[in-house]
Amino acid sequence: MPDLTDHELRRQVHQHTPLVEMLARKLARKLPASVDCADLIQDGQVALINALLSSSKKYTADHLKNYLALRVQGAMLDGLRDLDHGSRQLRKDMRAVERAVQSLGHKLGRMPLESELATELGMPLQRYQRMLQDASDYRLICLEDIVEVDQHRNTLFGSSDSDPLAVLERASLKQLLTTAIQGLSKQSSTVLHHYYVEELKMHQIGSLMRLTEARVSQIHAQAIVELRALLVDESGAIPALKPRRTARTGGIL
Repeated sequence: MPDLTDHELRRQVHQHTPLVEMLARKLARKLPASVDCADLIQDGQVALINALLSSSKKYTADHLKNYLALRVQGAMLDGLRDLDHGSRQLRKDMRAVERAVQSLGHKLGRMPLESELATELGMPLQRYQRMLQDASDYRLICLEDIVEVDQHRNTLFGSSDSDPLAVLERASLKQLLTTAIQGLSKQSSTVLHHYYVEELKMHQIGSLMRLTEARVSQIHAQAIVELRALLVDESGAIPALKPRRTARTGGIL
């Protein structure tokens, strides 16, 4: 959109702001409550303005909407990654732990102990437990599990199947989670219950279980790793979160 006047730029921004807000709300529904939708909108607004100013092509109305949506979504996802507490290296390390849990679990016929995982990963137990503590915010469902990204476009699953409530209601995922949780140790399942059902803080859980807050954090991270190891496939994705219908290739909205 070459040589926009200030008036035309303001008009275009006003016209497409509802698109930014809709995309932000759609993405926010899939993310933890700690993510502020207003931050997503702000990132999207900046991307919208930059896209309008930088585009040198003459788009039809539909193509312009799709182009702007791609730029806006990309900026929102970039913003989320910047805010992500877990570093890329930490996520890489935790993926390695998931694979170790799967491998040892098959060999042993049970969930491996932390000491066994540390040995499998070639590190001292204390170092492994420090890694667990650093990963205290590691999530069962991560951004990459609910947002499909490839080298050509960022695509939010457009069907209602990507809605988090619909996802959690899927019988397959519920059954997988139920089975997985039953396979955890009593200590791990107790920590998850206190943290997610009763919404207690780590230090409160520690007081109830007579453990240090650091140890509760380690148990929590280990439990999440074990659950993910039971849910993910060979590619590291959670099959139950994949959309049932293939998104249309003609557009993303």
